Amino acid sequence: MNKSELIADVALKADLTKVEAGNVVEALIEAITESLVKKREVRLVGFGSFTTDVRQVRKGRDPRTGKEIQIKQATVVKFKPGKGLKDAVMGQDQDSQ
Repeated sequence: MNKSELIADVALKADLTKVEAGNVVEALIEAITESLVKKREVRLVGFGSFTTDVRQVRKGRDPRTGKEIQIKQATVVKFKPGKGLKDAVMGQDQDSQ
């Protein structure tokens, strides 16, 4: 599902126009992004949690040359699915078997 399909689905399920649903989706993305930039966890009970983590400097290899390189420290976004999402996906897997 891409962003425009998500907007169409939200519009249908929430009885909104596509423009209104688009505004809702954009506002949600913006709110999550702003919280993560401030290093604040975003917890959506039943769905999951978005957090940031710092990957420390580490050694790696250049795949072209095989030469050892140093990979810089980086801040990354992590997502941990909640119980409701896990159960829904697991139930879907069991239904398809």
